[in-house]
Parts: sequence; C-alpha cells; structure tokens
Amino acid sequence: MSKTIRIKRGFNINLAGKAEKSFSECGQPDIFAVKPTDFQGIDRPKLLVNEGDEVKAGTPVFYDKKNEKIKFTTPVSGEIVEIKRGEKRKLLEIRILADKKNQYVAFPKCTVSDIANLSREQVVEGLLNSGIWPNLIQRPFAIVANPDDTPKSIFVSCFDSHPLAPDYDFLFKGEEQYFQSGIALLMKLTEGKVHLNINADAEVSSIFSHIEEIEINKFSGPHPAGNVGIQIHHIDPVNKGDIVWTIKPFGVIQIGKLFLEGKYDAARVVAVAGSEVINPQYHQTYTGACINKFVEKNLNPDLIATGDGNIRFISGNVLTGEKIEPDGYLGFYDDLLTVIPEGNHYEFFGWLLPSFKKLSMQRALGLLSFLNSKKKEYIVDTNFHGEERPFVQTGALERVLPMDIYPTHLLKAIIANDYDGMEALGIFEVAEEDFALCEFIDVSKNDIQAIIREGIEVIRAG
Repeated sequence: MSKTIRIKRGFNINLAGKAEKSFSECGQPDIFAVKPTDFQGIDRPKLLVNEGDEVKAGTPVFYDKKNEKIKFTTPVSGEIVEIKRGEKRKLLEIRILADKKNQYVAFPKCTVSDIANLSREQVVEGLLNSGIWPNLIQRPFAIVANPDDTPKSIFVSCFDSHPLAPDYDFLFKGEEQYFQSGIALLMKLTEGKVHLNINADAEVSSIFSHIEEIEINKFSGPHPAGNVGIQIHHIDPVNKGDIVWTIKPFGVIQIGKLFLEGKYDAARVVAVAGSEVINPQYHQTYTGACINKFVEKNLNPDLIATGDGNIRFISGNVLTGEKIEPDGYLGFYDDLLTVIPEGNHYEFFGWLLPSFKKLSMQRALGLLSFLNSKKKEYIVDTNFHGEERPFVQTGALERVLPMDIYPTHLLKAIIANDYDGMEALGIFEVAEEDFALCEFIDVSKNDIQAIIREGIEVIRAG
C-alpha cells in the first residue's frame, strides 16, 4: 500500500541562481569523459582501450576486475584522445573527442509488448553489456550493485530537494514511454516492490503520474526529503543482510531506450546554475560533458577579473557534488553544474558576527535572515567561517537527519573503529549524502561525509 510521509527534520537551502526553464544555444562540448572515480565500489578498473582508438556510443572502455561482468561504456562516438592517470597510475579519466555523428553500438531491441516475455537474465545481460548497469546502486554501502544479488526492493526518487536542483518535469519531458518501459524492466530484477517516491508538496509530473503496477509513495517536508536513503529508511529499512537497489529517473529512461531502440543513449539535459552564472539555463548534452562551453562568457565578470581561482565549479549540488576545474567534466550521475564564489578570503570574526546575509540554521548567527530564510535567496561561498575544532555534541545533527539513528554516536563509533558500534548505530542504512546537511551545520567543521564513507569501507572490507 502506498504511503504519505511527512519529513519534519531537515533544512532547505535557498540559493540564488536557479536555472530558468529554457535551453541554451551554446553548442555541444568537443570532449567527453568517463571517470572511474565516479563509481563507488569499483576499486580495480581494467582498461579496455588505448589512445587513438575509434569508439561508438556504448563501446566498453573499462570493466571491474572484481566483477568482470560490469562494463563501463562511452557516452558518445569518436576517438580516445587521452587516458589520464594519477598517483600510482590510478585511472582517472578516459577522454573522447566526439565526432558529431554519434554512432551507436547495436544492442538487441524489442517492442513494448515483448518486454513482458523477457526473463530476468536477459534484462541483466542487456544492462551489463550496454554499460547502463552502473546506474543501479546498492544499499548498504551505496556502491554499484552486484548483478549476482537479488534486492528485496528497488527505489526511484522522483524529485530532488538539494539546493538549485533541476526541475524533473522539465528534465524528462517527453520521455514517458521510455520511463514506463524502464519501470517494467526493473520489476523483473526484484521479487519485491519497485517504489516510486514523489513530492507531495508539488504537482506530480506527467512522466511519473501514470505508472501502473507500482508502489507510489508521497514525501513532503524540507531537504533531505528527496534523498533516496531517507525514503528507504521510512518505507523499507535496510537491516544487516538486506539488499536494496536504487536508481535515478534518468537511469530508468536509459533502460527503456536500450530495450526499445537497441542503443546506449547517454543524451541528457543538465542545469547550469548558481549565483555566479549570468544566464542559469538548461543544456542538452551527453553524460560526461566538458563544462567549458556551458560557462564560457556566462560567468560573473567581477569574479573573472580577479582570476578563475575565485570561482568554484561543482559537478552536482553544493552539498554532495565534486569540485572540478573550469575545463572539467560532469560526473556520471550528475544533471547539475553549480557555480558559486570560492571562499578564499578571511572575514574578521566572521564566525561570530550576526548578519542579514548569512544563511544559517542558528538564529544567533543568521539573525533576522533566519526569519526570512524560506523566501530569501542567498549567495554563499565555500568559506568554513572557522577552523576544525574538537568534536562537540550539540544535538544539532539530530535536527537535520530525519532517521531513527544517533548521528553523533555513529560518527564517533567510526572514528574509534568500533565495528559493533557502527553496526548497532545504523551504518548499513546510510550513505554520505544522507549526512550532507549534518556537515553543513556542524560547528566542529568535520568532514562528516568523508567519515561516513570511511566507516562504510571499513564494514564493507570486513
């Protein structure tokens, strides 16, 4: 039975620079990249291509040595122009110079009516060979799912409550048939339910409103109501030994296109947003796009005059995204590029002085801006407004984490390498993104998301 759940704990961060619902005409980037570092749980990628190789969209470029069935493929056709490595020859990026034709590797295809006759094995094989499989993320541990497992349920969060999140209705307009087919195929991967979670506080997009034979749940309240981890916690919690899979709507649409059209289609719409973007808009591109054309001649001239070092480019949102260079590449899972000021300045007593301009949960710091935080749009930078200090227990973390766990105690158990404590306090339920708000409000300035990932990896390795 479908549920309606009201999230009371959390905090909405209203930032200036939300993308307008219009498309930019800046043109396509020349280079795209596949980044092994985007995929948690893929620790030993094995390269399959060399510089100078010609590839089509859907050509495998590396696989996971621990599970050779999981392949990672190119989003566009063209030439492999660079294979970038880091320390100890760690594989960082595989860059493809797009040929503008976008030729596709041909995969088996079927009609809508044929989908009902496909076996689970056929669906899994198609997802693995095409490179769409990495869209499926496993809880616990928030890693790429193991195709040998069968999850007890699958979750799709159909709204994003992060700051400056793109509008899903605009993002996926016209993709209804592919989404419906993708859901039908997902249902073959689990013996349990496929949960579609929508925003109870907004009008439901047409792409999500007519899905049949599926569990539709409604969530309302502040961020992180849109986080799939929070939704799992309230609908079908993950206990030790349980496996739940998650997938974003874009991944569902890719699955539908693969089986209906026989191709790995990485075409996507991304939002370019943030206070330092002159015209925040949407761009039609492909997964792994270089961001240079999206921001060229579209940035705050005052910051540009003082050098690129004063601008932060983030693949994703400000809470969980990855810092990239002005000529960097969007991540595999990202449909948002955020551009904000860098916090490389010193503010005398900045951590103490009240202000009308500061965004804060604390009434003493935000002063009157706290009272107007639901309406006012803020320009924020990356300044910590203080240095790292002892881990103090204030009770603030519990105010923004709508889960029945004790976040401070869990973090201390991780720091102490207390295996039993981590398990008892909910390490199997959480991922970094669930604790992003905790990191944002933490007065101790701890890198909380990194601590959570450290704990996850300790338990996973054990």
